[in-house]
Amino acid sequence: MHAEYALLCAEIPAPKCALDFSNPLQLLIATVLSAQTTDKRVNTVTPALFAAYPTAAALAAARPEDVEDIIHPLGFYRSKTKNLLGLAAALDADFHGEVPRTMDELTTLPGVGRKTANVVLGNAFGIPGFPVDTHVIRVTGRLRWRSDWNGSHPDPVKIEREICACFPPAEWTDLSHRLILHGRAVCHARKPDCGSCPLAGTCPSAG
Repeated sequence: MHAEYALLCAEIPAPKCALDFSNPLQLLIATVLSAQTTDKRVNTVTPALFAAYPTAAALAAARPEDVEDIIHPLGFYRSKTKNLLGLAAALDADFHGEVPRTMDELTTLPGVGRKTANVVLGNAFGIPGFPVDTHVIRVTGRLRWRSDWNGSHPDPVKIEREICACFPPAEWTDLSHRLILHGRAVCHARKPDCGSCPLAGTCPSAG
């Protein structure tokens, strides 16, 4: 596992979040919007959204139809708007408009689960977090880094705990980024590009 991760570090020496943001609130909003779509697409709508609603209070007071108009290209725009307005209202009422810095507090917000909370903790606050998305699930399964690698219903919370137990907390955020980026670029869901994968020599799923 650690030898393979060293190869990933060499392949992706400076990983970073693919969502564009300049403060914790923007990252939280962008991450909520990224469900069922790509980060690249999210980045096309967030500049207008952030400009129109720069604070939690401003977003909480927004008309739903105005927010829907901005985020419409992302799909699921009605449910996402509902989550954003609920999230903003909760931030304004319970956290003085500031994004909280703990998992327990973040996951009280509408539309925020462990994955989103870990993204915010790791990338906005430098607090160790290991977001588990479909790429992380796929790559760790193919590498057999986890005990349930052949399970048909992987448990993201179990995967988070099992992988994090094998790496120091300071590495968790970059580890997740590298697995996600590797999954996007090489270890594709339908047809992985094993021929160009630096892990092919040891990956039990290669070929």
